Amino acid sequence: AGMKFLLQYVGCFFAFFSAGFLIISTWTDCWMVNADDSLEVSTKCRGLWWECVTNVFDGIQTCDEYDSIYAEHSVKLVLTRAMMITADILSGLGFLFLVLGLDCVKFLPDEPLIKLRICLVSGVLLLLAGLPGITGSVWYAVDVYVERSSLLFHNVFLGIQYKFGWSCWLGMAGSLGCFLSGSLLTCCMYLFRETSSGRFHSAYSLRKGYSSAATVVTNVHLPSSQTATSKMYAVDTRV
Repeated sequence: AGMKFLLQYVGCFFAFFSAGFLIISTWTDCWMVNADDSLEVSTKCRGLWWECVTNVFDGIQTCDEYDSIYAEHSVKLVLTRAMMITADILSGLGFLFLVLGLDCVKFLPDEPLIKLRICLVSGVLLLLAGLPGITGSVWYAVDVYVERSSLLFHNVFLGIQYKFGWSCWLGMAGSLGCFLSGSLLTCCMYLFRETSSGRFHSAYSLRKGYSSAATVVTNVHLPSSQTATSKMYAVDTRV
């Protein structure tokens, strides 16, 4: 039981921070940051939804949102948005299911098997959340790196060059955390399924045995002077 609680709490810890990292990564503005060291006046970051420029001297930040979501965007931007939003939704649902499945939460306290299945469903959701999260963040980072390398290879200078920033790293970390917590909740928690199932069936058999014994004792102590009609009535009542 102690190991089961430990796995639940460790999985909950990683699920909470992983879902938070994915959400913060999706809605922050530093997926790409300027990599030109000669530009010391400002720092320029690009996110999935807007682009911000921060003055190095006074720290003033100005942001420009991209065009409407229905406007024409690059395939990289559109697919990364879709994958990160999907990862946010799945990881959030996985964390909520995990909270309901914790033994310390007073939800279905008399149904340990159902709570264990809720934890398993949470693990599956977190594993599914890690897949689009890691795909979107790694693909975005690789695309930025390939674009920058091709420009350097062909000696093309466009005034500013980018490398992937902390938002992209945060998306990778959140995705890996989802994989870790999902693995704990599916693979390790599954080991407790047979134990809980065995305890449930043994308890059910024990209750059934007590019920049968009580019926036999009742039948033995029936008074011998009962008439046939009263005996039939007693049998019908027990049925």
